[in-house]
Amino acid sequence: MGVDVKDLPVDYQAQALRKWAEQERRKRPPLPCRAGDGPEKPAKYHNKPTERLTASGAVLRFDSQKEARRYDELAALERAGAIRELRMQADFTLQEAYTDSEGRRVRAIRYRADFTYWEYDNEKSAWVRYVVEDVKSRATRTKEYVMKRKLMKERFSIDIQEV
Repeated sequence: MGVDVKDLPVDYQAQALRKWAEQERRKRPPLPCRAGDGPEKPAKYHNKPTERLTASGAVLRFDSQKEARRYDELAALERAGAIRELRMQADFTLQEAYTDSEGRRVRAIRYRADFTYWEYDNEKSAWVRYVVEDVKSRATRTKEYVMKRKLMKERFSIDIQEV
């Protein structure tokens, strides 16, 4: 059962439309401001978010120009057949959520890799290595990231390849 906004009194119509607009704004992340559109908070690591348009018309958003350039390289390798199953932002659960002895819920520890793919070995003529890549700079190599890198090695026997 829905109520049409036109059936409401004028004051309530305006209130309902403001509330609807606020809900819609919360659903979508705000678009980045262009130069001159207003003050923009600088990125934490001085990165510049970047977009790429795929052949299918999809828009891919990247956290940095360095990550976008790496995607371009990996996409070219995939087209050439050197890698396969290129995935972006793959999630790994490093530790499951649990409830402690006092009944408090402890959230799971997760790691999100920038890229994952299978690498082809010409000598063995087989897909031999599952690669997990993360685009890093000195600033983004945080203590939290180092801990998650160690957990990935311990839990999945995967070394994260930093680019």
